[in-house]
Amino acid sequence: MRASTRAAVGVAALAVVAGGLYVVPDLIDKGSSAAGQRLGGDTVEPVESGASTPPGARPFTLVGTGDIIPYPSIIERSALDAGGDGHDFRKILAGVKPVVSAADVAICHHEIPYGEPGGPFTGYPTFKAPHELADALKDTGYDSCSTASNHTLDAGYPGLARTLDHLDRVGVKHTGSARSPEEAKAPALLGAGGAKIAQLSYTYGTNGIPVPEDKPWSVNLIDQRRIIADARAARAAGANVVVLSVHWGTEWQTAPDQQQGELARELTASKTDGQPDIDLILGTHNHVPQPYEKINGTWVVYGMGDQVASFVPPEMKRGNMGSIPRFTFSPSADRPGHWDVTKAEFLTQYSDMDPPFRVVCAACAASDAGLSAAKRTEYAAVDKQVTEAVLSRKAGEAGLTHATR
Repeated sequence: MRASTRAAVGVAALAVVAGGLYVVPDLIDKGSSAAGQRLGGDTVEPVESGASTPPGARPFTLVGTGDIIPYPSIIERSALDAGGDGHDFRKILAGVKPVVSAADVAICHHEIPYGEPGGPFTGYPTFKAPHELADALKDTGYDSCSTASNHTLDAGYPGLARTLDHLDRVGVKHTGSARSPEEAKAPALLGAGGAKIAQLSYTYGTNGIPVPEDKPWSVNLIDQRRIIADARAARAAGANVVVLSVHWGTEWQTAPDQQQGELARELTASKTDGQPDIDLILGTHNHVPQPYEKINGTWVVYGMGDQVASFVPPEMKRGNMGSIPRFTFSPSADRPGHWDVTKAEFLTQYSDMDPPFRVVCAACAASDAGLSAAKRTEYAAVDKQVTEAVLSRKAGEAGLTHATR
């Protein structure tokens, strides 16, 4: 995120929730933790928006990226990059840093939990990654990460808490898992261009690992009514833009499945006073790039694909490919307090396993004079394959364009 946008934002509001009057806490950047920034409620009754357009409001860019899944070979690479002192993921992500850091708001999907210091660090089916990943996410330019996934509980509740503690330590916000009931009701709160942005996150499940009975709030599970209620509560508390990160769909399937299609239509159709409750949907989980589609006037990215992954079998190489959506939001000319998407773009990315393992911007390859002819050809093929998936539901006709930087 550009340094000029790292300003604190604040507003207080009252919301009618389930027939009662609730004080909705300030939307303010308090640095280390989401504690004290709670928005809540389990009703879908509309609430009046507390948002307003501030003086000097301007457009801002928002980028999202897909699943970060450090398999053992990637963890070994990070240890080598650290030179024998812990783990360093910064070089692995350096190829996409220019795109991520240039955005006003950058959102990642933090798929897995952290293991205990010193390990063991493990891969499928229960992942545990080194906590230095958080430092690399901050260095790359991420402002916030969704943390609700089918792997959130791979290291149990202690791993969940450890992950959020380290994201707090480096100053990357998070939403989707929680260390308290109050934190579970909170979006990640961001600011850019004078807008207040709320990010929400939910997952379809946790791979059969039970959510702790004494901590049922620890992972946000997909529930249409709750998602709408949380979005409306965020809007009532002053959010100008509500972004939904959702872990859903069928793995290795390019086409959206029935759940994705139905939920996307229902969520984008939800409105308050004629205005959408959710402004953007960013999907994860599928491993492979999925289409973008504009539904009921709202952009839906069904699946960004993986950002950090290392699938070896040829038939699974597309699991190392992903898209990077980039949306420009501008103050609405006719809706005070709202920002509209005025430009929709995407780039493509690739986990290149040729030693050393690196995540690269495949869409940027054509203008990279330092690449060999073989690499240009390889990345161009990735760019073509991802582009075909992204545009497969006629998103180009709705205004989506392919960017190269």
